[in-house]
Amino acid sequence: MGKLSDNIRKLYLFSFLQMMLFPMAIITLFWKDHAGLSLTQILLLQSIFSVATLALDYPAGYVSDRLGYRCALNIASVLGIIGWGIYIWADSFATVLLAEITLGMSLSFISGSDSALLFETLRAQGEEQSYARHQGRMHGFAQAGEAAGAVLAGVIYAYQPRLPFILQVAVWGAGLLVTRRLVESPRAHAPARSHLAEALATARYAFRDNRHLRYTILLNTVLGVASFYPVWLIQPYMQHAGVPVAWFGPVWAGANLTVALCALASHRLHEHLGDRGMVLLFLLLVVVGYLGLGLAGGMWGFLFYYLLTCMRGLRGPMMLAHTQRESASANRAATLSLQSVSFRLLFVVTGPLVGKLADQGGVGQSFYLLFYAFLVSLPILAVLFLRYAPREG
Repeated sequence: MGKLSDNIRKLYLFSFLQMMLFPMAIITLFWKDHAGLSLTQILLLQSIFSVATLALDYPAGYVSDRLGYRCALNIASVLGIIGWGIYIWADSFATVLLAEITLGMSLSFISGSDSALLFETLRAQGEEQSYARHQGRMHGFAQAGEAAGAVLAGVIYAYQPRLPFILQVAVWGAGLLVTRRLVESPRAHAPARSHLAEALATARYAFRDNRHLRYTILLNTVLGVASFYPVWLIQPYMQHAGVPVAWFGPVWAGANLTVALCALASHRLHEHLGDRGMVLLFLLLVVVGYLGLGLAGGMWGFLFYYLLTCMRGLRGPMMLAHTQRESASANRAATLSLQSVSFRLLFVVTGPLVGKLADQGGVGQSFYLLFYAFLVSLPILAVLFLRYAPREG
């Protein structure tokens, strides 16, 4: 099966394959033109996807801690094959919903498991201090994979709208071959008590007992949502602005390459700016990005989206490193899953409202209103995060 040290290289490859999403650059167009969905239904669909992920995320993380990270990633790969396979014949809200729920289940088993396996592998080798660098590389490979899948997405979609989904099934088949060759890492085990008691204790520790972990999760949640809305709105935004469909793939690829490059540079920039400087940079990129999307319009207005993808790449390694340092080894995947649960819950509550705003007032207007929402909420969470963060040496 391989050595424990080989996990890092295999996790890089799995990250690349997991995010090599041929349909993503055109999926909003597919939903509108071939499944007949409105923007409200699209955001509702993603909210239901989030509910499915939300319902399983923490339990899946808990199961991953008990049965093993490799087992969880194998389950995720099988569900990914099934979910994208459903899309090959999906032609209505109901069939798209079935595919999304299955993919949400897949994501639940990945959430926390890949990062936890990376950290535990490094810890077993006495190299846990290099986690942020390797996590940045995992983000980089993931976004490079999405960029690779997006480059020809518009051309493939124009030739045959179902072909991107057929290719996606093949990609997840390759992902399963990779996860089957991972090696489980040695780690601490939770004390003997009921599963429910252990799960509740982990949640209590994250949201009540450890204030730094609490505000790390909350700040990461809002920053994550800030980078997530445009994923579903930027395609109709570009369509309305008259951007040619053939550009959609390269534009998506450029956005993901921006995430990849920023993720790779994150730990170095963090060394120079520290927590305070990085958080201020995150806030600046969000408010300027949303303000530009709301006011600019026109064919090139989508370039402000790249500020948000830059923030997404810089944020991931730094914020995950904070979460990892505060997490117990026995419940690492479950703690990381709580962060995903928090993100999904916020999106479930707000996503359909944002979709309705986009349908009624236009996508540009919804970006402008979101600018004000983040201008109010992010500084408060940033101050609380910095107040309870460990002092930097």
